[in-house]
Amino acid sequence: MSGASPLPPVSRQTVLNGMSVDVEDWFQVGAFEHVIARGEWDGLGRRVEANCDAILELFVAAGVKATFFTLGWVAERHPAMMRRIAEAGHEIASHGWDHKRVFTLGEAAFAEDIARAQGVLEQTSGTAVTGYRAPSFSIDARTPWAHEVLARHGYAYSSSVAPIVHDHYGWREAPRFAFRPVSGSSLIEVPVTTAEVAGRRMAAGGGGFFRLLPYALSRWAVERVNLRDGRPAVFYFHPWEIDPDQPRRADAPLRSRFRHYTNLGAMAGKLQRLLGAFSWGRMDAVVAAEAARLGAEGIAA
Repeated sequence: MSGASPLPPVSRQTVLNGMSVDVEDWFQVGAFEHVIARGEWDGLGRRVEANCDAILELFVAAGVKATFFTLGWVAERHPAMMRRIAEAGHEIASHGWDHKRVFTLGEAAFAEDIARAQGVLEQTSGTAVTGYRAPSFSIDARTPWAHEVLARHGYAYSSSVAPIVHDHYGWREAPRFAFRPVSGSSLIEVPVTTAEVAGRRMAAGGGGFFRLLPYALSRWAVERVNLRDGRPAVFYFHPWEIDPDQPRRADAPLRSRFRHYTNLGAMAGKLQRLLGAFSWGRMDAVVAAEAARLGAEGIAA
């Protein structure tokens, strides 16, 4: 249209990306689920609070606010940590109670799990909890009821889908970007970031992908999503990933030990670089922007 102002170009700094921390301790990860029983957890040395404090310092230095998807089990044992996170301006969201994958629970057990976690998270942090991330991104084609349960319990959003094929998780057919999974509900699902190359999807949203592979790959992937797709990236990592001094479990399978322990000492430095390279914020802010987009478009992208 003649005389209309051109839209500003999309840049790395004009797209707000979602920064998130999946708050679980070193012994609560999927890599150790067959060698460390839940009944042993209270007898193991907890390191999550010191690691979260170090993460808070990283975020202060970078001027970033983030979302902490936290296990109810952790929140119950570390209430002071929860208050510190909330008082620093970060969002508290749910990671379920004790890291049981959604597809191992029935609908009733899942409802009980998220309700129990939400209650403890809100009590310890003093904030409302409206976001959820399934342990190990375990909402997939096997759990068509999970989003409906979240909607019934008043959640505003979920970030529980990995739209890829992976040996531990994945829902390849799911949309890459935000969508409304429940008809008639305002609930929004914001999948973890993937990059699409030659028609194939690759994991690009953090975790082991970020820690094990060269930093340049993650920077390229986030930039590609921001500039080519014009959409926000969703990035995640765990407190134990910045902790090279954590206990070593020789009884875990070799593949699990490789995934869990490789490059722990380099993680904090890589995070500092990523935090400074793009614009990052809380997941609820990203969800608000995506809700406006979905409202305007009327469909999931």
